[in-house]
Amino acid sequence: MPRLRTCNDFVNQLRQPDRRSFVRAGLLGTMGLSLADLCRAESIFPSQKRPTSVIILWMRGGPSHIDMWDPKPDAPVDYRGEFGTMNTNVSGVRLTDLLPMSARTMDKWAIIRSLFHHEAGHSAGDQICFTGYDSGPRPDENIHPSCGSIVSKQLGHTVPDMPAYVMIPRNVPGTGPAYLGVAHKAFETQADPANPGPFKVPNFELPEGITLNQVGDRKGLLRSFDGLRRDVDASGQFDAMDGHQRKAWDILTSAKAREAFDMDREPMSVRERYGFMPAFDPKAANRCGCPAWSQRILLARRLVEAGVRLVTVDLRWWDTHVKGFESLKDGFLARWDRAYTALIEDLEVRGLADSTMVLAWGEFGRTPKVNTDAGRDHYPGVFSAAISGGGIRGGTVVGASDEKGAFPKTNPKTPQDVLATVYRHLGVDVNADYMSNGRPIRVLPSGKPIDELFA
Repeated sequence: MPRLRTCNDFVNQLRQPDRRSFVRAGLLGTMGLSLADLCRAESIFPSQKRPTSVIILWMRGGPSHIDMWDPKPDAPVDYRGEFGTMNTNVSGVRLTDLLPMSARTMDKWAIIRSLFHHEAGHSAGDQICFTGYDSGPRPDENIHPSCGSIVSKQLGHTVPDMPAYVMIPRNVPGTGPAYLGVAHKAFETQADPANPGPFKVPNFELPEGITLNQVGDRKGLLRSFDGLRRDVDASGQFDAMDGHQRKAWDILTSAKAREAFDMDREPMSVRERYGFMPAFDPKAANRCGCPAWSQRILLARRLVEAGVRLVTVDLRWWDTHVKGFESLKDGFLARWDRAYTALIEDLEVRGLADSTMVLAWGEFGRTPKVNTDAGRDHYPGVFSAAISGGGIRGGTVVGASDEKGAFPKTNPKTPQDVLATVYRHLGVDVNADYMSNGRPIRVLPSGKPIDELFA
């Protein structure tokens, strides 16, 4: 039975009566294919009650495990770094002293401290963490499908008019569909809800060359949608479209779809809890290397609440080679602490914590020894991840690194184990095969769910 899942998936995402929020949420971003193409490529998946979902908070660049979730206060100073440590509300678990909100909510999330793999390049690490496979000759190109594309292929959507898989704001290496094809490509918001000011809207394929660049403010958006629909209906163009093009048009003009991406519907108190900065200074953000991605995290919550299966949020750029302690202290850690704990609490208040797993990690950690530039370099030998929701037992710590944070000491885990945990939560069959160049490729080459995370 044909399924219009990323198209249907789209309608909820277009839920905005306001063009700026609509654009800000990025539904009209360039996807590399038209919405009609997506509709044509997909088929209907029966809806269910509250679907399981996953939010991946992708800390691209590689967050320092020692300076966040796995401090080493007894190590030599050139290993332990400049920060102190603090108790959490879980006995025996300590974090860096720059994460006070995380410490107060430690009972709601868990840490994996013994992750490792063998790739020290950003894109190669991306590939391992999103696909479970090593990269090919060009690490920035997928030869294996991402976990989001697997979810789209195997599960589709459970709520009409929402996509299965969304990237905020756009793809990174490892997040593509590879041999599964464009039908299972992430919907990229392109426009960024973190950015202030006006947005340039890329042209979007509509009948007779109509684009939403011609539309103005909130009222203008609604008047234009109504007028365009009447004009198309009267001209007979709508009747002449094929079914997939009609679906694309329905999505584009759907008030329900626009609402899901309408950030202005969020109370200012919620936006500020995540870290909303209306007077945000981009130059200041560039100096610390961290854009105001807090609102991206809030958008991810809106999307899973509306029915998206898997949302990945790009939280780059944790690549703290130079003046790393300064960057973490002045920008990253305070912003992370606020937005991460806001998401966990928000999901709980809205009754979404059991159905929504939140995975926060990057492609590797940082070197245990501080470099000569007061930073740390790429290091896949051991690193940490934070995980919550979906039945995860809060306050759990899985595995340990050694005294200097250089290698796993107990209970080593791999990215494949993490992916197996995510897939089990969603209901993905990791033993399924998909054909690539005439041969079957398994969803996951190795790994098993991390049972220690669960009650």
